[in-house]
Amino acid sequence: MKKKDFGDDFQWGTTISAFQNEGCSDADGKGSSIWDTFTSDPNNINNNDVIGETSSFYTLYEQDIATAKSLGLNVFRFSISWPRIIPDGTGAVNLDGLEFYHKVIDICLNYGLTPYITLYHWDLPQAIENKGGWTNRNIIEWFGRYVKICINEFKYKVSNWIVMNEPMTFVGLGHFMGYHAPERKGVATFLKAAHHVVLSIADGGRTIRKLQPDSNIGIALSCSYVKPLNKLPKHKRAAKRIEALLNRFFLEPLLGMGYPTDVMPVLNTIRTFFKRGDDEKMAFDFDFIGIQYYFRVVAKHSLTPPVLFANEVHPTQRKANLNAMNLDVYPKGLYPLLKFYNSYPQIKKIIITESGVCYPDFLVAGHVHDARRMKYHQKILKQVRKAQDKNIPVKGYFVWTLVDNFEWKEGFEPRFGLVHNDFETQKRTIKDSGLWFQQFLTSKQ
Repeated sequence: MKKKDFGDDFQWGTTISAFQNEGCSDADGKGSSIWDTFTSDPNNINNNDVIGETSSFYTLYEQDIATAKSLGLNVFRFSISWPRIIPDGTGAVNLDGLEFYHKVIDICLNYGLTPYITLYHWDLPQAIENKGGWTNRNIIEWFGRYVKICINEFKYKVSNWIVMNEPMTFVGLGHFMGYHAPERKGVATFLKAAHHVVLSIADGGRTIRKLQPDSNIGIALSCSYVKPLNKLPKHKRAAKRIEALLNRFFLEPLLGMGYPTDVMPVLNTIRTFFKRGDDEKMAFDFDFIGIQYYFRVVAKHSLTPPVLFANEVHPTQRKANLNAMNLDVYPKGLYPLLKFYNSYPQIKKIIITESGVCYPDFLVAGHVHDARRMKYHQKILKQVRKAQDKNIPVKGYFVWTLVDNFEWKEGFEPRFGLVHNDFETQKRTIKDSGLWFQQFLTSKQ
């Protein structure tokens, strides 16, 4: 397997996010986000971790972008913090926030890295949450204004946009389970927020297309390879329901197909939150679909939770190959997922906008020997090549992540980076996995 095997137009990138990397949470006029609020209580974070400056990208951005270039990458994907641009979410624009992202973009371009900008990566302004957040239908208008400001400001330098990152993750964990910010719970809350998110994504896409007709617009969707516990029909049906939630729930309405009520008729209750014209407003013609793959799910029929009547057989019970978050690491699951997404005729191009793995890393004599992470990426890339050989249009692979950062509620313990970070000193050390990418992407052979 060589770099040239993937094609001359294949994009090699890395991904970070504003909240997880920037730090400086109240610097230069930035407003508070729901994650600033959530992490202000260390009891909300594993090991009582305090976020502090996380990996200090706000001050070390040039160093990190230079490192990405040294690894042979040609794409740098990052997100813009909504409250850094509009501190209260709906009011005056913070010029210092705009200037920061101009500097990040300029450094990317100076190093020959193509910037891919994610407009929303979970850090909702707290002031908007105080008004109901994603459960308030007005957020479609508020988000649309934020998108318009960003596109008008940066369109002369940037043409690649990801409207939102992993809607199922931030809606499911934050508005159904209450596990993430903003700690909302309940089926009705989930469905209401989800519908407004879908409408906001599609509206955001239309705004970008209007303001920058030649832009490259996508969405980054979390997905999992789902298989039934065994061949019993009840377990197969359970797997189909979980697959509908994890892999179809946001994708299909955005493709103009509506919500996946074929296997979950109960989802028809989401129409309670529809207004006239919503069926058409949910759809947008994306240039690419970004998929983000980390783990496999083995499903079984279960009386709990109700409605879904399906549950996961936990990886620890199956003696699966576990990462540091006890998730099932299964690179072979990527190929069937790529086949699944390619089955939708509306999808023109697929980019793997995130994939990675967390294991305990140890800095020993100036080195981090992370052989398991290196092998993970190698195995994943073999699945990409397998898909390409079947004419599946996979056009990029973006590693999560460049530098170890703050992994949301899980704190600092899960390390995904190609670069080790000492969170006390902010000293970076390229891991063996990063050095492998460097050799793989820069070798002349």
